[in-house]
Amino acid sequence: MIALPLILLGLAWLQELVDQLIFGGRWNLAMGPGTPWWSLFTAPFSHQGFGHLIANSLVFLPLSYLVLARSQRAYLSVWIAVIVMEIPIWLFWPVGAHGLSGVVYGLLGYLVLIGFLERRPLPIVLSIIALLLYGSALPGLLPWASPAGVSWIGHASGFVGGLLAALAVHRAPAHLDD
Repeated sequence: MIALPLILLGLAWLQELVDQLIFGGRWNLAMGPGTPWWSLFTAPFSHQGFGHLIANSLVFLPLSYLVLARSQRAYLSVWIAVIVMEIPIWLFWPVGAHGLSGVVYGLLGYLVLIGFLERRPLPIVLSIIALLLYGSALPGLLPWASPAGVSWIGHASGFVGGLLAALAVHRAPAHLDD
């Protein structure tokens, strides 16, 4: 399972390479109005160029491994919750969104809450590390603090997905952990 974040990130890099080299940056797999349901699963792997992908990659891997330090179930729970939280955006939000940032905010949301919920050393340390390293990204959840063209709603839904994943993992029986 330790390779999973690398595999997922590799898919995003492969998509961007194909997009740039073959389609000239026009192969967009974003979710949004009028896109098929499966775009909920392709949107995290689609980016608006290498700059967008690099920015997401630099945060995605460390946060992924911080969540995996808790458990594999936690990591998968964050991904599932983020995708579920994207459904209303896919159905009702007037502008499409894509990129790993929704998942990044989901991982951050999970890490922020799990230490508070569990009050055990490892989750508390994970929460503190996440806040120290990435707490400055939290204003990206607000529409007035996000740059034009950045999907604050995608960030906010991902963060809420992470919070929901933390609640679900915390409430699940301990024998379900790795």
